[in-house]
Amino acid sequence: MYRATPGSQSEQVGRLLTAGLLVVFVPALPFGNYLIYPFMILATWFHEMGHGLTALAFGYEFERLVIYSNGSGLAESSLPADASRFSRALIAAGGPLGPSLIGAALILASAKEKFWRPALYLLAFAIAISTGIWVRSSTGWFVLPAISVGLGLLAWRGKAGLVRFMLQFLGMLAALSMFMSWDYLFMESARIGGQVILSDTGAIEANLFLPHWFWALTLIAIATLLIGASLKYALRRNARSTRWR
Repeated sequence: MYRATPGSQSEQVGRLLTAGLLVVFVPALPFGNYLIYPFMILATWFHEMGHGLTALAFGYEFERLVIYSNGSGLAESSLPADASRFSRALIAAGGPLGPSLIGAALILASAKEKFWRPALYLLAFAIAISTGIWVRSSTGWFVLPAISVGLGLLAWRGKAGLVRFMLQFLGMLAALSMFMSWDYLFMESARIGGQVILSDTGAIEANLFLPHWFWALTLIAIATLLIGASLKYALRRNARSTRWR
């Protein structure tokens, strides 16, 4: 008889599947939007930090991050007039790919117990620091510190199983956030904060010429590879714990 032991591949698959289902279906439940709201704001933070940190990586200035109450947001960076088209395109791509990178990292961290609490502490610290430095909206000031404190307390006092599940849930949240904003990826422009601006893929198109839908498909392919590789590694790490009886 086959039996999956605690921490086995079967249990890991079940946990990740449960986390993914919660991300997808909780908003459809009565009051589900209220339950998922803090995590929706966190997903926006993942996205906008992707833009801002990519700008910093190119040596440009990340000026501010704004998150609106409806869950939309924007990151403003200061680029010189002679900034290359390539750097502008990558900064635009950093938003959609940022959540995928963070999601992959959290899923990888969930594969080893020694990383569970440090990963949550690091995420809580990053949220707190970024709020103080870049966030410039009341929604961000209210929700993000609460999330940071909650994650810090969970990492400090939470049971190991709950800490691990939170890592997996946040990893799946970040990983799936791009796919849950599918329509935005295929828009050339969008209304954010009352203004019509180029979407991320529209900005890439403006700098690299190929149509925005091509870049949407490219970003989806890259995100799928990142998440697929992290899931494969995380599940392989736990396969050794499986017993046959």
